[in-house]
Amino acid sequence: MRAARLGPLVRTIYLCRYVADEELRRRVRRQLNKGESLHALRRDLFFAHQGHVRRRHLDDQVDQALCLTLVTNAAVLWTTTYLGDALDALRAEGYPVADEDAAHLTPALHDHVNFYGTYSFDLDTELRRVGHRPLRSPAA
Repeated sequence: MRAARLGPLVRTIYLCRYVADEELRRRVRRQLNKGESLHALRRDLFFAHQGHVRRRHLDDQVDQALCLTLVTNAAVLWTTTYLGDALDALRAEGYPVADEDAAHLTPALHDHVNFYGTYSFDLDTELRRVGHRPLRSPAA
């Protein structure tokens, strides 16, 4: 009985702090925005079948979700790595980059991601080639 009353009490105390503390509201909004950025990245990555899970069996659905998580993590890792490199380069060039400003960055940014890939063909080279391409060796 006491535990059931504790939850609403804790929530009420938090809401009072949230209303009274502008800095807390800023931090919460910043984290919510970062979470929304991650959800937007996942939505954009999950473009096949208009973002619907089409598998019937639970194992297949789990595989699809795990693949999305893997690709999301790869995109976040790539962005994190290059954000760090960019900040280091700015600092090395003498630009003042405050840690407080860097805290506003999120690795879920994805305007730079090409979701559909880029395909390039050198037709001249391909047309000059005589015969088929070499076969791959199974040992290679």
